Amino acid sequence: MRALLQRVSRASVTVDGQVVGRIEQGLLVLVGIGQGDSEAQVRQMCEKIINLRIFEDDEGKMNRSLLDNSGAMLVVSQFTLYADTRKGRRPSFINAAHPSIAEQLVERFKNLLRTYPLTVEGGVFGAHMAVELVNDGPVTIWLDSADM
Repeated sequence: MRALLQRVSRASVTVDGQVVGRIEQGLLVLVGIGQGDSEAQVRQMCEKIINLRIFEDDEGKMNRSLLDNSGAMLVVSQFTLYADTRKGRRPSFINAAHPSIAEQLVERFKNLLRTYPLTVEGGVFGAHMAVELVNDGPVTIWLDSADM
């Protein structure tokens, strides 16, 4: 499982001209599910993200987590995080999970996040989405469950 986190002052996702998810201060999380990912990776990634200290404390140091800030999260599925560009000019996505598996795990990820005192919004799996954000900092962090 891979996730690209962007600390935002606001973010939204639109499908067919309709806003389907919107947050103010928090994290935009682009999530990719890989071959072989399971509930274990979903739980591990959830715990890592909500406890990652990437928000500023009163002294301006990145010392607070999303939970500490009672923040919000906008989760957007993005299989292209598994792009393999080592050969040729067209990315291969062979390492991304099949959509039927990926959709279940992305939904599980969002539902698990909703068990915490957070606002959790999301995109629409498999849809063409327009994502808008204002990156705060900027702070952008890459996470891969294979590295945790």
